[in-house]
Amino acid sequence: MKLSIVIPVYNEEMTIRELIDRVVRVDLGNIEREIIVANDGSTDESAFIIEEQRQAYPSLIRFFSMPINLGKGAAVRLGLHHATGDVILIQDADLELDPNEYGRLLQPILDGKTSVVYGSRFLNARKRNIPLRTRLANSFLTGLTNLLFGAHLSDMETAYKVFRREMLQDIRLR
Repeated sequence: MKLSIVIPVYNEEMTIRELIDRVVRVDLGNIEREIIVANDGSTDESAFIIEEQRQAYPSLIRFFSMPINLGKGAAVRLGLHHATGDVILIQDADLELDPNEYGRLLQPILDGKTSVVYGSRFLNARKRNIPLRTRLANSFLTGLTNLLFGAHLSDMETAYKVFRREMLQDIRLR
């Protein structure tokens, strides 16, 4: 199995180096992987830092850049377009989420229990560095989403999304 880790980036010069280092160091056992960094027209030093990291890990990191900022969705679509893995994981470029959680996120897919996994910032009690206002708004929206769609989410605005490649074949992302 091959995992494509897609990292959309916009003006993340303060965090992108450390994030890529963390993603590179994650132990995934015998799972092959590629890291695809999609720069969304950053105006800071992000592109320079990403290129340094790509040169340090040329067989692992692929780097694509848009000339102007088109939004996170466009950066995700750019990364997905270049992803070659059987499973795709979206990783935000900030340090809010921990790449060491990849194993837990991948396990339900590897076990054949599901084809899509969403992460949650709220299942781990020690990760409560999210402002109260944000937590309350997210709690309301997540509850509403669960009610309307019969879902069982704990963080509908999560950044971690993991899915089998074939789940995207009939979906047009906009």
